[in-house]
Amino acid sequence: MVSEFNLSSEVKDNCVVINTSGYVNNLGGQKIIDEFNTHHQKGIKNYVLNLAESKVVNSIGISFLIEVIEKLNDSNGKLVFANLDPSVDKTFTIMGLFHYAEKAQDVDEGIKLLQDG
Repeated sequence: MVSEFNLSSEVKDNCVVINTSGYVNNLGGQKIIDEFNTHHQKGIKNYVLNLAESKVVNSIGISFLIEVIEKLNDSNGKLVFANLDPSVDKTFTIMGLFHYAEKAQDVDEGIKLLQDG
């Protein structure tokens, strides 16, 4: 059984780290968008999406992530996915998400990628 979706966020080194837990579907995707919009409206442009506790992302969840990527592309922002489960990594690769966002082994590496890039 897939657990209920929850998220938390923190601003770290001028980046927003969004930590998710549970299934990223339509409900989880909407929560990610809402959290992203809250920070994006304040002018923050760099995001790390920590999916360590989210082992499943469905197609609707991916559509919400694409929406985040599109908004960041419009504002010269960047997104890094961190702590990807191998099946999620494979899905994101097939969907071409890494052409528009980066991936990192962990949150600290993601923040470093955003600061260096």
